Amino acid sequence: MTQVTQRPTLDAPAPPQAGTSRTPSFFFNGHAPRRRLLVAVVSALFGFALTVVWSAEFVDSTIGDNVADTLLGHHAKDSPIAGALAGLAFAVATGVAGTFTACNVAVFSALAPLTGGPSSPRRRLTAALQPLSGLALGAITVSALYGVLVALVGTGMPQFDDTPSGSGLSGRLIQAMVVYGLIGLCMLVLGLSALGVVRDPLARLTRRFPGAPMLFMGALVGAFLIGRPFPLFRQLFRDAAESGNPLYGAAVFVLQTLGNLAVVAVLFLLVTVAFGDRLSRWLTARPSRASALMAAAFIAAGVFMLLYWDLRILARRDLIWYPMAPWAH
Repeated sequence: MTQVTQRPTLDAPAPPQAGTSRTPSFFFNGHAPRRRLLVAVVSALFGFALTVVWSAEFVDSTIGDNVADTLLGHHAKDSPIAGALAGLAFAVATGVAGTFTACNVAVFSALAPLTGGPSSPRRRLTAALQPLSGLALGAITVSALYGVLVALVGTGMPQFDDTPSGSGLSGRLIQAMVVYGLIGLCMLVLGLSALGVVRDPLARLTRRFPGAPMLFMGALVGAFLIGRPFPLFRQLFRDAAESGNPLYGAAVFVLQTLGNLAVVAVLFLLVTVAFGDRLSRWLTARPSRASALMAAAFIAAGVFMLLYWDLRILARRDLIWYPMAPWAH
């Protein structure tokens, strides 16, 4: 009699692996990598190394400004936003331009849970669009609410405070440090839960609402706008605040966030359609690979956000020492 072996899938979590007491969940599939410490250390070192070599001037100005200028057809920084339609176009262009800024790095890790999928390209595309829509919905909700708040409160918000205190930190920088530090901490916890080291904080909620994890990840992406120091976004932020129009504030902030997601989502869909079958076979052959991949993405992004937006900012104000490449100063 021929024995039929059922092929494991990523859709249904496997039973807990021997040696772990964690219940399988969205972020932990029940198969912890054998070398969990190695995965965590290498990922953290990668996130740290990225903070050392990252040049904000190159990414924000050389890449971001040039992309925005090309999309708008004029020099974005030197041109006022003339009217609502111009503001909507500015929001989309600067959102796309800000794809690879330090504020937006964690978007790549947000797509880590979507890796792998069905064998058919059409089925892979369909399977990827559903969680992507959840990610977008979470991001749209947070960015829209923040846009309404900005339009109602106006220019009295901390994001407009560029006056340095005795420590050299302005209200805008302090807000960025707090917001991105918390986002980084969330990413780090999710990475450790993917390894089975800590419990998945969303496990109970996910059992009742399966789409909750992607909504949560989307909410983190939308929260990038809270305290975002990208110069072109500050220009849009001031325009929304001075308009006093909540609908306009929500619209431009939503478009800014969707612009942040657009390039990454397109790249992800292309990879899913072109290589998803091969990637799925590689992951299902050893399910612990999926855990390691997801954990590495979250831990690297979390460490980067924590170190870059907290310690490196303090170093830039000469409050502490932090290693930085010569071009990163």
